[in-house]
Amino acid sequence: MTYEDILFDVKDGVATITINRPQVMNAFRGQTCEELIHALNRAGWDKSIGVIVLTGAGDRAFCTGGDQSAHDGQYDGRGMIGLPVEDLQSLIRDVPKPVIARVQGYAIGGGNVLATLCDLTIASEKAQFGQVGPKVGSVDPGFGTAYLARIVGEKKAREIWYLCRRYTAAEAERMGLVNVVVPHDQLDAEVARWCAEILERSPTAIAIAKRSFNADSENIRGISGMGMQALTMYYATEESKEGVRAFNEKRKPDFRKYQK
Repeated sequence: MTYEDILFDVKDGVATITINRPQVMNAFRGQTCEELIHALNRAGWDKSIGVIVLTGAGDRAFCTGGDQSAHDGQYDGRGMIGLPVEDLQSLIRDVPKPVIARVQGYAIGGGNVLATLCDLTIASEKAQFGQVGPKVGSVDPGFGTAYLARIVGEKKAREIWYLCRRYTAAEAERMGLVNVVVPHDQLDAEVARWCAEILERSPTAIAIAKRSFNADSENIRGISGMGMQALTMYYATEESKEGVRAFNEKRKPDFRKYQK
C-alpha cells in the first residue's frame, strides 16, 4: 500500500506511525484508518520491531478524531459508520507488542480514544485531552466510553463525555489517562527512553502480558459492535447531522430542535 495520510518509519526496532494530516489537525478519514490498519499490521507482526509509536504530524495535534468535512450522515470509508474504527481500535489491542501514544498536542474526540487505547501514553506538557462527541452529534459507544471508565473511573469518564471539557496533560496524568508528562522539547527523548527499556525485555513475556491485560476488558469489543450499529442509525438523524453542520459552519448546534 502507498501511504497518503500517514508516515511509516522503522529505526532501531521501533516503528513510528505518524498521522500526516496537520492541515486538519490530524483528523482521520476512511483512507487514514485503512492506512493505519495496514501499518499496524505491518509493524505488529514484524519480529524485528519491538515497539510501535503512534503520533501526529506537527506540534498542534496528535489526532482530533473523525474528519467532519468527510462526514455527511456517514463518513467516507467502509464499515458501519463509514470508518473502520472498530478494526483500528481492535488492532491496537491485538498486535503482540506495546503501542505508545506520543501526544504532542490535541488528543480530542477519536484521537483521545486512540491515546486511551494505546498501551502507554507519553505526553508533552502542551498536550490537551478531551471528548467532543455530544457537541458534534457523535459518540464512541464502545472502547471510547466503557474502556475509558476502566482507566479513569466511572464518574470521571461520564464527566469527560457529558461535559466535553478539555484537560491539560497534567490533569490527564492525575486521572491515569497519561503515564508521564514531560517538557515539550524532551518528548522525543522520553519516548526513546521508554522504547529502549521495552526493547531490553522479553518480547514473548510482554506479548503474553498484553493478552492478559486485554482479556479482562475483551467484553467491550462486543459492546462496541452493538453500539456502532446504533451509531449508524443515529448518524442518519437530523439531530446528529445538526452537530456536523454546526461544526462546519462554526456555530453552536441546536440539537433539541431535532430531538425525537
